[in-house]
Amino acid sequence: MTFANPWLLLLLGLVPLFAWLKGKRGQQPAFLYSSVNLVKGILDLNRSSVGAMLLRLRWLALSLFLIALARPQLGEGEQKITASGIDIVLALDLSGSMASEEFELHGQPANRLAVAKDVIQQFVAKRVNDRIGLVAFAGRAYIAAPLTLDHDFLLQNLERLNLGTIEDGTAIGSGLSASLNRLRDLKSKSKIVILMTDGQNNAGKVPPLTAAEAAQSIGVKVYTIGVGTHGVAPMPRQDVFGRKVYVNVPVDIDEETLQKISARTGGIYYRADKTEKFRAIYAEIDKLEKSEVEVKKFQRYRELYHWFVLGGLSVLLLEMILANTVWRRLP
Repeated sequence: MTFANPWLLLLLGLVPLFAWLKGKRGQQPAFLYSSVNLVKGILDLNRSSVGAMLLRLRWLALSLFLIALARPQLGEGEQKITASGIDIVLALDLSGSMASEEFELHGQPANRLAVAKDVIQQFVAKRVNDRIGLVAFAGRAYIAAPLTLDHDFLLQNLERLNLGTIEDGTAIGSGLSASLNRLRDLKSKSKIVILMTDGQNNAGKVPPLTAAEAAQSIGVKVYTIGVGTHGVAPMPRQDVFGRKVYVNVPVDIDEETLQKISARTGGIYYRADKTEKFRAIYAEIDKLEKSEVEVKKFQRYRELYHWFVLGGLSVLLLEMILANTVWRRLP
């Protein structure tokens, strides 16, 4: 536990001093006499155990209020952690063709997007010290998660990605360009984009090879992954009775362009036609060279002052109740 205003805790040292001075002076008697000697025995009663207990409760309440003013907080604040010098952006195709179900996941048929999510989750789990961002693209591209060391946040955003959330199409150039914008101004020893798609560029205003030239100019290595089997793939449809049926559709991956993108930037092109191959690709990319640097990770604080305020008010209320009921004093 830390304090936002720790210097206010110094005031706690004055509480015992004030309590001592209060006890030294004693309480003013309720009746005045011309001669104190007449009631000398009565004056000795001002430090009864009941009165002392009520006074202690009041000092305790004051102490709790002072602690609240110091703003106690839970959290480690600014924590230095060791991170790799590699920044990675994952560019994921969300076009309608990613619904094709030629893969298997946990023994059940699965579409390309479901397998891609599962593989990415495992990849991210291994790269605990990398800053990773997420770009989703179909007919256009958008930032699903900025580069971050908070991988829980990243995976939450990955889970929210679904087919149909972006206008359909395959804007490979736009997806790569959006990824480069996340990496362009960063001072990293290694910048990487892992772009996976199952089609050809047919949308967006940025040609894929133009984006590849931009990646080369800023030192970003691009690994491309063509997702899908060779030939045809089963695409789920609904018949007139609402039943799920499959229609074989041709797999149309622009491998030539993906190969050129990787070759121009120093990366590698892969073809993922099976779930096991998909995992093997990311396992190979996971073997990238790492260099360690020290970065800062900021954590949010959880304020605790209100508990001390409530505690102080409760003690003060207890003191007032006791003083006016079971421990009531007569003048």
